[in-house]
Amino acid sequence: MPRNKVQFQKGLSFVEFCKRYGTEDRCHAELIAMRWPDGFECPKCGGKKHSYTAIRRIFQCSACRKQTSARAGTIFHKSSTPLTKWFMAMNLITSAKNDVSSLEVSRQIGVKWDTAWLIKQKLMEVMRQRNSIYKLGGNVQVDDAYLGGERPATPGKSGRGAEGKLPFVIAVETRDGKPIHMQLRRVSGFTLEALEAYAAANLEPGSWVISDGLNCFPGVKKADMKHLPIVTGGGRPKHPFFKWVNIGLGNLKTAIVGTCKSLDDHHADRYLAAYEWRFNRRFDLAKNLARLARVALQTEPKPYRSIAAVRPAEVPG
Repeated sequence: MPRNKVQFQKGLSFVEFCKRYGTEDRCHAELIAMRWPDGFECPKCGGKKHSYTAIRRIFQCSACRKQTSARAGTIFHKSSTPLTKWFMAMNLITSAKNDVSSLEVSRQIGVKWDTAWLIKQKLMEVMRQRNSIYKLGGNVQVDDAYLGGERPATPGKSGRGAEGKLPFVIAVETRDGKPIHMQLRRVSGFTLEALEAYAAANLEPGSWVISDGLNCFPGVKKADMKHLPIVTGGGRPKHPFFKWVNIGLGNLKTAIVGTCKSLDDHHADRYLAAYEWRFNRRFDLAKNLARLARVALQTEPKPYRSIAAVRPAEVPG
């Protein structure tokens, strides 16, 4: 049996990583080239002419005298962690098939767990924001799923709607029976209104949405979607039309439960986003570090207080 070319990619090896990003100067040069591919441009006035202080790595616009750096105004803003460690973390997070824990990141890049956790959360926030600009279209398999919370101290409702469980939708766009892109989006619950809001925000109008017989999925029709319900009975649907959502959910559980063990409710969006980001960029692993770095340079600074804050208003429905 021939090997799956996607699964058996070489990716970016440690030796190659060291050649490209092994020193602070190389990482800094990469950031400059990514942020200003056509040469420095002042973030305040757009001026091109500038001076540069190599010791402080500061650019100063000759027109408005604005001082800036390659890190300023990006996800790397005001971070005291060396760029080499940021790049190592990006490589670990983008190349790991089943995610990588913050503890493992801390060991690999040589920082405290708290620092590794914050770096990982910031990079996953970059992924989350990037994912939000894309919509699925064509034939889309969807299913309802939950992230399990902590076990309650006292017995309560089990199964669907149990306390501590976070509802989310998994959707896979397919073409000729093969998965193209995936979405993992939290919803407020499995109601007609929540699925209408999800579809309006995340799917292209006119898409064919294939779901099981759960009574919330007809809500997608109110968002100008076509809907094909397939009644499959109880449990996880075994119909061939749900092959890729089932595989996706199985791999997601391996990544979160097997690798990260647990997660806080208000960080769930980022963990889902990281898995989604890696899946949708699985065809060329060697380029994923640079892809994430470029988007990180376009993402506004995220201090600890904003990373730790709860964002309930962002859940559709």
